[in-house]
Amino acid sequence: MITHIVLFKLKDRSPESVERTAQVLRDMEGKIEELLSIEVGIDVLHSERSYDIALTTRFASMEALQAYQVHPVHQKVIEHMATARESSVSADYES
Repeated sequence: MITHIVLFKLKDRSPESVERTAQVLRDMEGKIEELLSIEVGIDVLHSERSYDIALTTRFASMEALQAYQVHPVHQKVIEHMATARESSVSADYES
């Protein structure tokens, strides 16, 4: 199993903008066969080092993660995130 985690810091950090972007991520659920699970969390601390949104996804294999990366639904999310995010970091690991 591969776990893929991405943290997003948004340009517009208003609650409405954060929720709108979190919903864009949640909307992938059930639309990408390779995506075994998805969890989208919104930061509650709002500290200086906080990121606004955490995305945790799980895949059966590296091949499944690679298929997710190029899936049309995910590509639409990438388009949204390119305009909404200030920065992001990620980690991928076997679990």
